Amino acid sequence: MRQPTVVAADQAADYFDTYSVVGLLAVVGVLFVAVAFGAGRLLRPVVPTPEKLLTYECGVDPVGEGWAHTQVRYYVYAFLYVIFAVDSIFLFPWATVFAAPGYGATTLAEMFVFLGFLAVGLLYAYKKGVLTWT
Repeated sequence: MRQPTVVAADQAADYFDTYSVVGLLAVVGVLFVAVAFGAGRLLRPVVPTPEKLLTYECGVDPVGEGWAHTQVRYYVYAFLYVIFAVDSIFLFPWATVFAAPGYGATTLAEMFVFLGFLAVGLLYAYKKGVLTWT
């Protein structure tokens, strides 16, 4: 029969063996990226010209400063998209739990509370005029 310390040592060795595989894979991944970037730096031609160093944006030559005013409504649209993307991500696991026996009524009530919060936020955005594109 094994001694308790031997069993604990075997479990610790198995535990660290699994992490050593993950660590080795991480090191190989970092080395792969480093070698790829190094090879790219060594093999690419470097011929800087004024045209290559000029900022390029959609075929238009840059004029004036690099700062431009961006309207805040674009950020609001992006934020609303993120909110509804998170909502859709939340719906998939909810649907699997809803199908499990014994969780139907509870998960249904929780989902209506969650959708209620989203509806209030959407109504608030609508009342503030955020959803009108001008």
